[in-house]
Amino acid sequence: MEKMREADGREETIIVKNGLIDSIGSYISGKRLFLVTDETVYGHYGERIKVTLSDRDIEIYVIPGGEDSKTMETATAILEAMLEKNLSRSDELVAFGGGVVGDVAGFCAAIYMRGIPYYQVPTTLLAQVDSSVGGKTAVNMPQGKNLVGAFYQPKRVLIDPGLLKSLSERERVSGIGEVVKYGVILDYDFLRSLESNLAKLQSMEPDYLEYVIRRCVALKQSVTDQDERESGLRKILNFGHTVGHGIEKIFGYGTYSHGEAVLWGMAVESAVALEQGLIEPMYYEEIFELIQRCTSRSMPEFSVEALMKPLLHDKKNKAGAISFILPVGKGSVKEFLFEPAVIEPILERSRRRL
Repeated sequence: MEKMREADGREETIIVKNGLIDSIGSYISGKRLFLVTDETVYGHYGERIKVTLSDRDIEIYVIPGGEDSKTMETATAILEAMLEKNLSRSDELVAFGGGVVGDVAGFCAAIYMRGIPYYQVPTTLLAQVDSSVGGKTAVNMPQGKNLVGAFYQPKRVLIDPGLLKSLSERERVSGIGEVVKYGVILDYDFLRSLESNLAKLQSMEPDYLEYVIRRCVALKQSVTDQDERESGLRKILNFGHTVGHGIEKIFGYGTYSHGEAVLWGMAVESAVALEQGLIEPMYYEEIFELIQRCTSRSMPEFSVEALMKPLLHDKKNKAGAISFILPVGKGSVKEFLFEPAVIEPILERSRRRL
């Protein structure tokens, strides 16, 4: 069990334990629960979760899997179901699924009756190492990803690495993208460990997998403890996401997984850093080579002109300038703001380098 402290002083408990799903009830205090999951997760683990929570009054709401469910329409449907079941502010919500379920269910918990307690039970590598921790909740809008949401901390994050056995290769790659991010932005020694042990992570070798999850959770918590609402330091967690979100928007949400898009986003943004003289060529090659090893799929072809459209709507922008998190050294990144007319040719040159 890992106990970590939130920025406002209250304690959030993050528990990483194999087989946790079968004893999850001992970590959830509510007697009346509203559990949100998706079709895939429910198909794999629905009966087990019913058994482990059989002593509770539980309502289960199942949404379709995938990024297409991360919408205001889905949130509205969940909220209406909560109202129909007459949930009170003393009842609790459980987000049982990957990043989409965690984001949309957490958003509902944040706004239902101005906030009810909720738990994150992440079931994908991406959610276990990243999205379930830190209290970000959101839904997508036609203009871009995560444009409507709230910072709302879960009561507990309950992580069972054993749930990852059912992941597809694509889902594993998606999570590995976020894992690599932590090495680049905060911990070069961790990056080197990934270079040496990538095959263990790709095969979900239990001991190394648990080490990776714990390390990523600790790194993220070290950032969110200092900057819960992304006013400064927390922005470094967006490395790869400016371009990655743009790729998702260009091709339609769900065409490529979030983690795949982030991998390619990190490749482009590292090339921008090299173009700007922020990192040495050898370090750029180190990052790029690891990214290439993480996925067998090639980055899709896209024009910088098409990419600029979603970049101009990125929520991190300031006064029309586009925010990029770029590597500046081994295990270190910084925010840079570029006027659109300046960054477009830089992106064009960087894109051609890949």
